Amino acid sequence: MPYETLIFNVKESIGVVKFNRPKALNALSSDVAKELNDILDKVEGDPSIMVLILTGEGDKVFVAGADISQMVNFNPLQLRRFSRDLNEIQFRLEELPIPVIACVNGFALGGGAEIAMACDFIYASENAKFGQPEINLGLIPGAGGSQRLPRLVGRGRALELCMTGDMISAQEAKEIGLVNKVFPADQLWDETMKTAGKLASKGRYSLKAVKRCIYRGLDVNLRNACAMESDAFGLCMASPDGKEGLSAFLEKRKPEFKGELD
Repeated sequence: MPYETLIFNVKESIGVVKFNRPKALNALSSDVAKELNDILDKVEGDPSIMVLILTGEGDKVFVAGADISQMVNFNPLQLRRFSRDLNEIQFRLEELPIPVIACVNGFALGGGAEIAMACDFIYASENAKFGQPEINLGLIPGAGGSQRLPRLVGRGRALELCMTGDMISAQEAKEIGLVNKVFPADQLWDETMKTAGKLASKGRYSLKAVKRCIYRGLDVNLRNACAMESDAFGLCMASPDGKEGLSAFLEKRKPEFKGELD
């Protein structure tokens, strides 16, 4: 189906979502949330998609935040619903059984930074800017920013960013652990696709397992987390891709993973 606020396409097992509201600086709205949920339904139901990339259309903005022109008309209950809807999207991104890359090509502020943080890792343009400016509007982050940011960069850094509302450069974001890699603007997309292609060549079951172990392991103590890893390790070994990977190693050939999840 055609989308009003997003562009979605799939090429060679890599799905790409582009936020596409240029007049609103790709701001998040109820329509964006609805369409993004529909796309995530499609991704979950399509086993041929091995990697998902989120980016902004053009070269100036990833997502500049939530749509203030819509929010200002919400009552408190509607605002809470909107916040919870955005949070559920973040959880869906984290729970997808495939890698999700944020390709941040410009401003990622407020809800944009929060969307990026819910992806498995972030590649950014040298021109990108990150921030949680909600405090400047008398608000706080509403889509997980006050919770994911300290988990990524530590309590002190997160408090500073959320309390000052300051923007930081892509390089500073990399230095504090928010961004994985920073590239010149004209290289960002190619580098992101290079990594996406590398991920798409891996075993689907093992990608799902390592993603689940890392996310869920952060919420439990180390002993239980390692027990969870051991369980997943054994299941990976028994999966078709695990058997293929080991056979290929012993036979000195490149593995041909089939992407099964069962």
